[in-house]
This record gives sequence, C-alpha cells and structure tokens, in this order.
Amino acid sequence: MATYSPAELADTLKDGLLSFPVTPFGDDGGIDAERYGAHIDWQSSFEIGGLFAAGGTGEGFSLSPEENEQTVRLAVEAAAGRTPVLGSAGGATAHAVRNAVAAEAAGAEGVLLLPPYLTECDQEGLLAHASAVCAATGVGVIVYNRANAVYSAETVARLAERHDNFIGFKDALGDIEQLTRVVATNGDRLFYLGGLPTAETFALPLLQLGLSTYSSAMYNFVPEFALEFYRDVRAYDRAAVTEKLTRFVLPYLDIRDRVKGYGVSIVKGGLRAVGRDMGSVRPPLQDLGPRDLDDLAALLDAAQVRPAPAALAR
Repeated sequence: MATYSPAELADTLKDGLLSFPVTPFGDDGGIDAERYGAHIDWQSSFEIGGLFAAGGTGEGFSLSPEENEQTVRLAVEAAAGRTPVLGSAGGATAHAVRNAVAAEAAGAEGVLLLPPYLTECDQEGLLAHASAVCAATGVGVIVYNRANAVYSAETVARLAERHDNFIGFKDALGDIEQLTRVVATNGDRLFYLGGLPTAETFALPLLQLGLSTYSSAMYNFVPEFALEFYRDVRAYDRAAVTEKLTRFVLPYLDIRDRVKGYGVSIVKGGLRAVGRDMGSVRPPLQDLGPRDLDDLAALLDAAQVRPAPAALAR
C-alpha cells in the first residue's frame, strides 16, 4: 500500500531533485539484483525528492514486463522508505496498464507514463491512453510529454478533471509556448518537471516557467554535485549555475553527443569511472568507447566533481 496519497506525492516531488537510477545487467544479460539494490541504497542515502525505477535512464524500454516489476520491487525494498520510488509504464495501452498495476503492487508510490511505442496519435487517443492508466491504479500518475505523446493544455486539463491521481507533467520538448499554455491552463493542480536530456542545461530557464524540479541522470554518479546544482537553480543563483555548467555539464554534453544513444551509456560510464560499475547497456544502445570513457574520467577529475570518499563508502 502506498505511503503517500497522490496529492502528498506531488507535494514531495515538486520541491526536490528527482532521478532515474540505471539498471545493472549481469553477464547473463539479466538484472543484477545485488548491484541494483546496492545502487538504490546509495542513491537513497542523499536527500533526493524521488527515484523513478525502470525509466529511460534505467533502460525501461528494454525491460520485459516481468523485469519491469522486478526492478520496481527491488528499488522499493532497497530505498526502504527513505525516498519515494515510482515505476514507469510504457508501450501500448494494455502494456502500460499492466506496468502501472504491477508497479503499484510492488510498492511504488506513483508511475511515470511513457509515450506509446512508435504509434502516432492525436489528442483523443492520448487522452484515452492516459485515462486507462490513471483508472487502473490508485497511485499518482505523471505523463511524459515527448516524442509521439505531446499533450495539449486542454488534454492535460481534461485528464486532471477526470482523475484525481493525475498529478504531474514531465516535459522533454522544451517548447516554451506549449509549456506556457499547459502551466497557465492547469496552474497548481499539477506539478511540472523538466525531462530534457541533460536536464541541468535547461533547469534555470524552465524554473521561471513553473517547472520547479527536473530529473537528473548525472545524479546516478555525481550525486553531491547534482544536488548542489539543484540548490543553485532553486535559489536563482545564475552565476553559480553558469559556473557549474561551464566546469562540468557542458563538457559532459560534448562527450554524450559523440554517439547517438550515449545519453544512457554515459551515465553507466560515469558510474564505472567513479568505481561503482553497473555493467553494460543493453542493445540497441552501446557502451562508451575507451577514449570516451577516458575523457569522462579525466573530466571528473578536472572539474573536481567526483563523489567524496565518504559518499562512495555509503
């Protein structure tokens, strides 16, 4: 049973940094439950707003329904109530409903609804898709505005009117006009979070639009830096944000942009570089090449953002 009501979950998530833990895979290709539990335990040891299991950085797109449920359950157990754990629901509507129901049964406090796989759809179809997931679970549901799932302000409002457990809007497009319409139309009925890769790059301008938080992939391997960055954003400290962007985030993006799909691979590369190896990515993604990994390790040293030894020992 969920600890938070949907409204309580929204209040908790909107004022804390959010992250999507990677999913470690063993030599046999399956989920490495021991390493995953250790990673979630480490990630939960900091003051984080919430963790989303089996999301994009967690390679949720490559997980079977059974693996999706396993990942959420392991995360809930390892977090041990220190921070809310949410699951993810993707694919066709029936698959997304199955993921949401399983996530709730596994103890998740909420669900991020990913775009339907591949299929193009319009507003009525998106409304029906999201409504089916909201109706299938009692936990909070957040829609992910990206790719083929671009929700109009009116569709978001209709979802909010129909479903009390629809609590959040995550954006990965950065369309200023659309975001302005969504926030202006729906106000504080929802909370709004940034989901562009890499979210730190867009965090300060989107905060001014009403997106009070964002999902940080780099929190996986440099949690202290990520939390400091978030505090600077929330304080509207433009000088501190710019310094951190210049020192680490922008050079990090230069490595990420060398190969398509490196947005996930570079996070696992970062974990390897700081001594918390979470294994390889699953195809069709590919691991960082040796030069890319060396460059990332050198950047961590040059930018002085490696986790403190005490943090690594947790």
